[in-house]
Amino acid sequence: MPRLRFLPPLSIQVLLALVIGLAAGAAAQSWGLPGGEATAGGVAALGALWLNALKMTIVPLVFSLLVTGIASIADAARTGRLAAKAIMWFAILITAATIYAVLASFGLHQIWPIDPQGGAALIAGAPATPEGLSGGAPFSDFVKTIAPANPIRAAADDAILGLVVFAVFFGFAASRLPESQRLPLVGFFGAVAETMIIIVRWVLLAAPLGVFALGLGVGLSAGVGAAGTLAHYVALVVLAQVGLIILIYPVAIVFGRVSLARFARAAAPAQVVAFSTQSSLASLPVMVERAVDFLGVARPTAGLVLPLAVALFRITSPVANLAVVIYCAHLFGVEISMAHILAGMLTAILVSIGSVGLPGQISFFVSIAPICVAMGVPVEVLPLLLAVEVIPDIFRTVGNVTADLAVARIVQGEDAEAEV
Repeated sequence: MPRLRFLPPLSIQVLLALVIGLAAGAAAQSWGLPGGEATAGGVAALGALWLNALKMTIVPLVFSLLVTGIASIADAARTGRLAAKAIMWFAILITAATIYAVLASFGLHQIWPIDPQGGAALIAGAPATPEGLSGGAPFSDFVKTIAPANPIRAAADDAILGLVVFAVFFGFAASRLPESQRLPLVGFFGAVAETMIIIVRWVLLAAPLGVFALGLGVGLSAGVGAAGTLAHYVALVVLAQVGLIILIYPVAIVFGRVSLARFARAAAPAQVVAFSTQSSLASLPVMVERAVDFLGVARPTAGLVLPLAVALFRITSPVANLAVVIYCAHLFGVEISMAHILAGMLTAILVSIGSVGLPGQISFFVSIAPICVAMGVPVEVLPLLLAVEVIPDIFRTVGNVTADLAVARIVQGEDAEAEV
């Protein structure tokens, strides 16, 4: 059913629902809630029901998206040397971005930590029982979780890291099958993924109601004290992404052999489109034009690399997603060991493959919830963070578009003469 024209976008509806819920909860805290504890319990149950409806799709959706995503990468790599070179750079930059994500997130928390009272207000009423690796888990526990002895049990026990690794192997193995077997198998998992996405869309139709219920519960427990922590969360996630965007420029200069002024002039119009639309796909025509006219990228190269980047490459995914998970870990006081960090990094890299191209609200849960589970961080606060995702999502898109242009220039520049 098409969205009614007089309704604002879902992201704005969810943000308004959070604000109204927090305000209503704060008012009820001061003046009383009709029905007392029975009403509060009913509202909490409604929010929990909505969250569980989202969580029930995570395992089948992540597994199916990874299988189809890996198969797509394998197919693209077989199309020629240029595509293989682009995919190699995608992998290098995603890995580097993931390392940066951990360093930047922990560094930002050292410089600007969460206010203890505001953090307690935000998670008021949310259970703080972590799943996945236990607090202080040693490196040996991380190694044991990489390959699940029983993938079905791993799915049932929310052992996400092992399940994700199994999905990657499954996808690569499926790509080696004869076409008569590979196409039906990949098509089946593609259909499963689309079915799960439809369910998530149905659940997200109730997002304003679910977020209102969760916000009301927080407001009842802590008044409006959580608002400052939400603003702090947005600031840290945005700062982590801005740092990544800045780092993309020297990468383009060094490996793409292009001047800073030239790359900046080429990227600016595409960044403006990305900022206004929050869509890499909508920015694609401008990216192709700027890459050809200002970066000296041959049109055949731009016509292959940039659509491939939009389809497969999302450099801001591990940065923003790990920033969210590490923030949640600090909120709940979860001890983050090296095993947690490695599990989160590996899960973030692999999940980024499957989440490319999904709508923002869907990809938020699909990308972040598995990392939370892998690192032993509760997911109950994610719906409240979804309500303010509209701001970080702008910088996700700007970063992706900037990196796409950098890769196009790098792939072209490897065979070109050095330029100033």
